[in-house]
Amino acid sequence: MPLSVSMKRIDMTSFSDSLHTAFSLILAFDPALWAIVVRSLSVSATACAFACALGFVLGAFLGVSRFRGSGVVIGLLNTLLALPSVVVGLVVYLLLSRSGPLGFLDWMFSFKAMVFAQTVLVLPLVTALTRQIVQDVENAHGEQLTSLGAGPCLRATLLAWDERLALITVGVTAFGRAIAEVGAVMIVGGNIDGFTRVMTTAIALETSKGDLPLALGLGLVLLAVVGLIHALTASIRWAASRWNASVTQPLTARLL
Repeated sequence: MPLSVSMKRIDMTSFSDSLHTAFSLILAFDPALWAIVVRSLSVSATACAFACALGFVLGAFLGVSRFRGSGVVIGLLNTLLALPSVVVGLVVYLLLSRSGPLGFLDWMFSFKAMVFAQTVLVLPLVTALTRQIVQDVENAHGEQLTSLGAGPCLRATLLAWDERLALITVGVTAFGRAIAEVGAVMIVGGNIDGFTRVMTTAIALETSKGDLPLALGLGLVLLAVVGLIHALTASIRWAASRWNASVTQPLTARLL
């Protein structure tokens, strides 16, 4: 038998065995695997909660406001959408290091540092998408609300509330971005076993160590989480389309 064919069979057998073991770890609720999963979900969910709380407000304000330099702010915001996660990790590392301006917090290599890094990472995404959603509705109905005496803050609140299903989709999208990143949490978290190890960093580490079953198990869970996120996003969009189709009253009548 040619050596290349033999090696392929060995590789396929190794992959099959690793995949079987990975499913066994998942179904047996392996403590090490599920501790990493829970920690990863906790970090990303907390970061998205902070990012959405701030990003919805900033995005709604930018969506209805017209001020000098707004184009520059929006351009900078859109540029930050492509910011690599490793750059975010580096910046947060410099901020939280002992010689940095936030070193007194003593957050380096902790759960808080990872939450901080992921919040900074997804905040531009939440803000930019919220701004676009609110601005589109403002362009369509803003004059009606203005004629009724609604100022920028009130218009931003009303329009954001009217598009709440779309904003939920933004939050779900941000969560998917946060949970799939590896660079920022690796730099500021340190990938410490039992403390700051999350799914993406654990997959990278276990693969380099040759522990393929655990890496595959975590990868399967991560794929399942991402799949659920996309399914949830599609469900929200479907619900939003049904809601918009069922509503026949003008926007001003529904809001005011």
